[in-house]
Amino acid sequence: MKPSYKMIILFGIFFVCACGSVTEMVPETPVSVDSETELFYSAERMFRLKSYDEALTLYDEYLFKFPDGYSAPAALMRQGAIHTGLGNYKTARRVYTSLIHRYPNSPLVQDARVEALVTFYNAGQYKQVIIQAPDVLKKVVSKAHILKIYVLLGDAYIAVGDTINAVNFYSSAHRHSAYPEKENVAVRLKQAMGQLSTSDIIFLLERLENNVTRGYLMYHLGLKHMNEERTEDAVSVFSEFIERFPDHKNVEDAKRLLTKLDTIPEYDYQSIGCMLPLSGSYKIYGNRALKGIELAKNQAGFSINIIIKDTKSDPNEAVRAVKELSQERVSAIIGPIITAEAAATEAQKRKIPIITLTQKEGITNIGNHVFRNFLTPKMQVKAIVAYAMNNLGLHNFGILYPDEKYGTTFMSLFWDEVASHGGQVVGIESYRPTQTDFGGPIRNLIRQSHKKGRYADPDAIFIPDAPAKAGLIIPQLAFYNVYNVRLFGTNLWHSEKLIRMARKSVQGAVIPDVFFAKSYSQNVRDFVRDFQRSFGKKPGFIEAIAYDTAMMLLRTINESDSPYRRTLKDEMTRIQNFRGVTGLTSFDNTGEAHKQLYLLRIEGNKFVELETY
Repeated sequence: MKPSYKMIILFGIFFVCACGSVTEMVPETPVSVDSETELFYSAERMFRLKSYDEALTLYDEYLFKFPDGYSAPAALMRQGAIHTGLGNYKTARRVYTSLIHRYPNSPLVQDARVEALVTFYNAGQYKQVIIQAPDVLKKVVSKAHILKIYVLLGDAYIAVGDTINAVNFYSSAHRHSAYPEKENVAVRLKQAMGQLSTSDIIFLLERLENNVTRGYLMYHLGLKHMNEERTEDAVSVFSEFIERFPDHKNVEDAKRLLTKLDTIPEYDYQSIGCMLPLSGSYKIYGNRALKGIELAKNQAGFSINIIIKDTKSDPNEAVRAVKELSQERVSAIIGPIITAEAAATEAQKRKIPIITLTQKEGITNIGNHVFRNFLTPKMQVKAIVAYAMNNLGLHNFGILYPDEKYGTTFMSLFWDEVASHGGQVVGIESYRPTQTDFGGPIRNLIRQSHKKGRYADPDAIFIPDAPAKAGLIIPQLAFYNVYNVRLFGTNLWHSEKLIRMARKSVQGAVIPDVFFAKSYSQNVRDFVRDFQRSFGKKPGFIEAIAYDTAMMLLRTINESDSPYRRTLKDEMTRIQNFRGVTGLTSFDNTGEAHKQLYLLRIEGNKFVELETY
């Protein structure tokens, strides 16, 4: 509800200035009685009796008969006040403007300027108040006028929904006020602060210099964090508030809240959330991942409660699941696979660490509580190029790729990675996803290579496509006289189907993968054995990466002695060279996982693990 300036005026206390009010300018008993003073006092009497029509008539008569009279400016101020009180804001403004122009040396000019601003506010023309107030501020000098304009600006900004600027001007008003006005301004200031968002408060704290306002802001920020169940942030803010503003009126309340917060852990360290698509189009992946997480729970070595939520491959369901897990005070969340962006955004908002299982580009850019542990195109490309150039000494590459998102993504990453290592892409050619005859793309690729002046085929060719398509392309390379080139593919090539289709042509090809069930690693062998015993089938890379994710999180929780999620998040960021079944894993400060992938070479009818790259 906006403040009422009308009622104040109707009771005759409508302005305050350094020289006093209109009533104070005219004595109760005239010094000498003549027609001028009698007429003005007759108008004043009607004003006090609230007979405003009669008062207006008498003021008009006075101004007509005595335009240069001693009380002419006061008569105009009274007329403006009456019109303002009756809601005739345009008329009131004309009267105030007339006073300013006709009597520029009157001490009431400053009052008229301020009251003209009030008419804009009462008429609901809040933007006019905001536009014209700076010019009025330049022309008034009394603290009372400056205070009133600052309050008026605060009220106008509240009315247009700009709480940040409202707090700024209420703060200025508070600085210029004395008791009892200071208490009235403080009430407005606190009400405005209650409408600020957390980010608004932080924005103002960085810019306002008024320590009183900063104290109120910091206290409100602590309350915000409390209401948002961000216990650690609330403790931190209240502690700083008490230290920096020991004499603030809210210090005792902050100490009481701090004592209460210190006894409430932000999360239940024995509970983690698990969000997976257990129904819907992607349920096969969700259920596979869940088995890996369940095996990790069984091997954790301590009691842990996993609260499972089905995202149903629906972003809205994912958001709902995060909200429910927040209410159940989980320490962190694993997942989802699909709808990761919606879930991560909500988890970041609630400051819950979340480790997503997705290839979604830029997922960790959402915020510092968002992690990703999954096989990404960038990981694969880095592993291939490092092995090709550092171990095999290859420098000239060709790229043959399908003209669709998967192919173009890998093509671009591979090209950049080769260039960053000092190699060169000597040929690059796309083909249609529906194509079956690849003679044209292969010839064009080799022709490009020869144009580089080498008159030789590339040292290696990278083909980022599925086994069915790669199995058609690879045999055709020899048909078009492309021999003695190394072949590289993506993890999709990790399929017996490719070997059956390409046979001799694919021998020696190298691919990266995040999991290899036949690895030399004892760690992997134990995992495969335990998984088969528990679920009666061999694990794939989805089960393996979910298992490693859960094991990293559970180990971090078990070793943490902090009741706050932010500390847990920081400890997760410090995970380095975790030796899991999906290779060595480390997190950087953005929450992105870096993994030493397995490199597999096709030998005969099987894949063989390469020891290093």
